[in-house]
Amino acid sequence: MNLPEHVITLDEVTLRRFDGEADLPEFFTVIEESLEHLRPWMPWVAEHSRARTAEFLAGRAERWESGRDFTYAIVLDGAIVGVCGLFRREDAPSDTREIGYWLHPAATGRGLVTRAVRAVVEQAFRLPGVECVEIVHDPANRASGAVPARLGFTEHLRRPAEAIAPAESGEELVWQLTREQASA
Repeated sequence: MNLPEHVITLDEVTLRRFDGEADLPEFFTVIEESLEHLRPWMPWVAEHSRARTAEFLAGRAERWESGRDFTYAIVLDGAIVGVCGLFRREDAPSDTREIGYWLHPAATGRGLVTRAVRAVVEQAFRLPGVECVEIVHDPANRASGAVPARLGFTEHLRRPAEAIAPAESGEELVWQLTREQASA
């Protein structure tokens, strides 16, 4: 099975596969420092704990090797500043993968996520059978929506979604980029 690269170097930013327990102290701290920034959009923040972070990290290696989920730490100047992941939703077509991301608030506004997502899109299209990459976010989260717009994704659809996090509108915006669009 073709798997994405474990480490991707982009100028001053590195994407690297999480290292389970070794990343726990630093990653937990990054989440703690980002809670107010993430709380409006990320439902999992309501249940955030050290144990949940450890559980998340513990499952990364197995999910990577199985080809189900590829989660990268976004590293700037040697420190974790966020996450960018590529995964397949259970309800998505088999040729489609989704990318999700977030950054520590001190790392925003520098194009880090845009560069990370561009690199992860390239990795997605290296996977056999992947023809489409999606980014799904709440339309009210303009910062998240700016990333796919900059990278040539097209708005595919809006659909109702349960508003779980405080700022969510009850709608999701789905952006798509096909293999054909990416190679044009």
